[in-house]
Order: sequence, then C-alpha cells, then structure tokens
Amino acid sequence: MALKLSEIQAPIASEMTEFEQKFRSFMKSKVFLLDQIMSYIVKRKGKQMRPMFVFLAAGVTGKISDRTYRGASLIELLHTATLVHDDVVDDSNYRRDFFSINALWKNKIAVLVGDYLLSRGLLLSVDNEDFDFLKIVSRAVREMSEGELLQMAKARNLDITEDIYYDVIRQKTASLIASCCAVGATASNASQEDVEKMREFGLKVGMAFQIKDDLFDYGTEEVGKPLGIDIKEQKMTLPLIYSLQNASSSTKRRIIRTVKSKGDHSKKVNEVVAFVRETGGIEYAQKVMNQYYQEAIQILETFEPSIYRDSLSQLVTYTIERSK
Repeated sequence: MALKLSEIQAPIASEMTEFEQKFRSFMKSKVFLLDQIMSYIVKRKGKQMRPMFVFLAAGVTGKISDRTYRGASLIELLHTATLVHDDVVDDSNYRRDFFSINALWKNKIAVLVGDYLLSRGLLLSVDNEDFDFLKIVSRAVREMSEGELLQMAKARNLDITEDIYYDVIRQKTASLIASCCAVGATASNASQEDVEKMREFGLKVGMAFQIKDDLFDYGTEEVGKPLGIDIKEQKMTLPLIYSLQNASSSTKRRIIRTVKSKGDHSKKVNEVVAFVRETGGIEYAQKVMNQYYQEAIQILETFEPSIYRDSLSQLVTYTIERSK
C-alpha cells in the first residue's frame, strides 16, 4: 500500500507545523489587499513537498535549525511567486481546483503579487544574512526562466529533441527541487561536498518528478489533469518525442501536423495518445524515469542511515508513484 505524505513527513511533523506559522508571518503585509490575497494563497496550499525536501535534507546532513525554516520559506515564497506568474502567462483561471490569483484579481495585481512574494523571500535572506541561500536560489530562478523560454522557442516548430527536452525539464522543474536539497544541506552547515551531493540528488528527483507528470497526459492514472492537455498546448514531452523519433517520416509528419493544427480537437488528441501508447512511448518514459529514481537513491544511500534518510527515500518513491 502506497505511503501517504503525512506518514512520510512523520520525523518532521512538528517542524512542518511550526513552518506553516512562520511562513504565514513572513507573508504578512501592511497593505490590506495584499494581506487578503496572502490569506487566500495560504488557504489553497498544496502538498508542501518542497519544504519537506528542505527539512529532510537538513536532517540527513546535520541538524534542523532556524536557518532551515528561513531556507524553506525562501523556497516556498519563490515557488509560489512563479506559480502566480505562470498563471498569468498561461492565462489560467484555476490552480489546484481553486481560482487563480489573476482570475480573481486580474493580471496586473497578480503580477505585482508575484513580485511581492519574490521580494519577501529575498529580503528574508538579506535581513538574516543568509547570502549562501541567495546564491543557490538565484541560480534556480535563472535556470527556470531559461528553461521556460527554451521550451517556448522550440514549441513553435515542435522540433524538441530528447536532449533538449532533458535540458528544459532540468531547468524548469528539477533546478528548484535541487535548490531545496542544497538549501537544506547548507542550512545544516554541511560540507560543500555534501551540499553538492544533495543538489545532484534533488536534480535526479526533479527529473523523475517531471517525467511522471508528463506521463499523466497519456491517461496512465485517473487524475485531475485532463487527458492530452500537453498535446493541446503543443508541449513536446518524452513519450511523444520518443515515439516520433522511432516513427517513419510520413507518420512523423502526420502526427506533428495533427498536434499543430488539431490540438484542440478531442478525437485528434486521442489519436496522438493512441499513437504514443502503441509505439512504446509510455514504456520508454517510465524506463527513463526509473533510471533517474535509481540514481537519486544511490546518491542518498551515501549518507548515514537515519529516520530522515528513510523519509527522504520514501518521498522520492512517492514522487514517481503518486497518482496526481
């Protein structure tokens, strides 16, 4: 039976409760409208997996301290800011079954809220002289922006190769999880070698996490994400890239033409999904995902055994076994 997140976070349950309180205080503002929006954001919080990575990484490499809370808050503020901005860019009205900020308060306010969240995170680190956190997180922000722009540039012609796909997801998704783990290790005063190992561990986990997310598009699980949404948005993900690489020239042209011109037509989307399933795209993506998973676990096992290491291992397993 699959573990629940509440069971995985057992060694840091009290820390996560305290983190919630601290995080709320870090988001406070003197502007009523901002406070109103911040309260709404807190209410619709997700699984909080990123703070969990920070706390567990700190536990694996040393001790959880006040710096750990600040590091986790910086990551969560940054992550929340990017989600708010992403909803504006994607013109999305929903986020985790809730109305998005831009849907309720319009784009201009949403952009400013995202800016505010980012500035709160930066000031939290500056005020406490956590400059090492800023170096780690600034790298992630740069990579996330580059990854998003690389994907947009390539999406126009649907010419994303497997190598480019890995570059995109490494920058867009994996870089932030890598930062979580590096910040956690840094907060516990771990050696530079251990910080780098934790960063690499997080990178592998992030790659596996995103490939799992891409597999949802092909109906491998019954989830809230609509079937074929990536295809409709003309996003080239690993299952489709692999299937196209191994298709005949005529089939490749036909499928690309379908994605380009009929992406919003359910019948045509189902044709693309069926093509990927029939040509081994699902199995290949699962194989690559499991390879990243194994590499992450191998890195994790170089650290001393502990309840934190056990939970972190379980959290990695959860990322590739989750159903949404």
